[in-house]
Amino acid sequence: MIPGPSRWLRIARQQMARLPSFRMARTPDAPALPVRDLWPGDPVRGAALLKGEMETGGVTARLKFGAFIDPGESELLRVVAHGFTWLRDLRALGTDAARVRARALVTDWIAGASSDPVAGRPDVAGARIAAWLGHYDFFAASADDGFRQKLMARLVSDARSLAAALPTEELDARAFTAIKGLIAASVALPDHATFLARAIRVLPQEIARQILPDGSHCERSPARLLSALQDLTEIRVLLQAAQVPPPASLASSIERMTAALRALRHGDGGLTLFNGTKEEIPALLELVLTQGGRAGRLPATLTEGGFQRLQAGRSVLIADCGMPPPSKLDRFAHAGTLSFELSIGRERLIVNCGAAPAAGLEWRDATRATAAHSTLVIADMNSSELCDHGLGRRPDKVESHRLEANGAHWLDASHDGWLRPFGAVHRRRLYMSETGEDIRGEDLIEAASPQPYTIRFHLHPAVNASLQQDGEAVLLLLPSGGGWRLRADGARMSLDESVYLGGPEPRRAEQVVLTGFADGAQQVKWAITKVG
Repeated sequence: MIPGPSRWLRIARQQMARLPSFRMARTPDAPALPVRDLWPGDPVRGAALLKGEMETGGVTARLKFGAFIDPGESELLRVVAHGFTWLRDLRALGTDAARVRARALVTDWIAGASSDPVAGRPDVAGARIAAWLGHYDFFAASADDGFRQKLMARLVSDARSLAAALPTEELDARAFTAIKGLIAASVALPDHATFLARAIRVLPQEIARQILPDGSHCERSPARLLSALQDLTEIRVLLQAAQVPPPASLASSIERMTAALRALRHGDGGLTLFNGTKEEIPALLELVLTQGGRAGRLPATLTEGGFQRLQAGRSVLIADCGMPPPSKLDRFAHAGTLSFELSIGRERLIVNCGAAPAAGLEWRDATRATAAHSTLVIADMNSSELCDHGLGRRPDKVESHRLEANGAHWLDASHDGWLRPFGAVHRRRLYMSETGEDIRGEDLIEAASPQPYTIRFHLHPAVNASLQQDGEAVLLLLPSGGGWRLRADGARMSLDESVYLGGPEPRRAEQVVLTGFADGAQQVKWAITKVG
């Protein structure tokens, strides 16, 4: 495939950026201004790094001298390793051993580990520049002159290549990480004024293209929204440190994104598990939201993002009622259209299985499958086709309509993801009473001929489930002792094994499965009601 003119220009700029220049400013001995990392590290992970173990997304890889990280590891693990964001974990540990380990790994990387193509990607280089500068005082300020000279020379070299690579080919949240790195370099290396000029020119374009009017991110992933909000918040702090007026769109975007992120949290403070998302640490989320700005009115509907939040009493139900993200923005997209999650107070009841983005392909596809979500599945076929780097076949139309009256909520949604293979449309109707203690649903298949189907309700691992009434109901007990009953009409009910990957490590769980009758109506009515 022959690159287009814009890519030819980018390649030429990058090649020229690597050439030595007699006009280039002298490499500084240290950053001119301090750059601060805003986010807390994990001392437990820091202790693991002392043993050479780097954990991300529930998967552990080894960071070792010489090879640094095995090139056979998953792309995401290599991205994290070469991005050096884990320096904050060593800093959180705070010991002399942690400082020495950080310095040794940076030395090893500069000596040759950067040969991995992933290491030179704009987003990875941007993360690395920001991490090295954000923790410079921890691992480099007290180092010998030779180490600091090599570090600063590599920082300048990476920043020049990064400036030449903007705007990036990646159309997703990775572009913000690249821009952040270049702005961090411009703050620490003020002699290189072109870095800041290029970053400021590209930033408004990326904000306009990626941040939707309701504050959602174009990838439709709560995790990617969190990542983009962190990057933009850091960019705002960096521009303030450099006393550079930010683009007009930056503050308003951060405000909208903060509101959207709040809408995608459960009562326990963690994120809902759609499109490659894990719960995340509530304390980190609270810090990001605090940095983002004051709390405003919580949106019930993210129109462009395609998420609906039904909340009454102590119950919160969040449903995915949006179109899957388009091509090149769907690398983390799941086939979970019309799935929902339900929490009661600070306890999760109905969940999706979560995500394993750093695991092998088999696990990644298993968590992305429709069957890993609390929704309906026809003939064990995914509602969107799963591909290595996104989605293939997907719904052409996803619609939702919502009504509210006297504190009660009604939601009517549908999608046509199975129209081409089966001529079928899935329609889901949801109701939540004004107390939040009566939740009802109806799943229908609109098709010319009957289709085999199942409806799954994945349960959080802390929920204790037992079949009752000759298999016509399931009693769901929360850790606090609260009881809920799930009943269904029009399908056979059973309990099956499940797995939960929403937390820091995999956990066994259960799921309630409703199996439609082959000769019955293509309609199931169900209810989840509080007991007592």
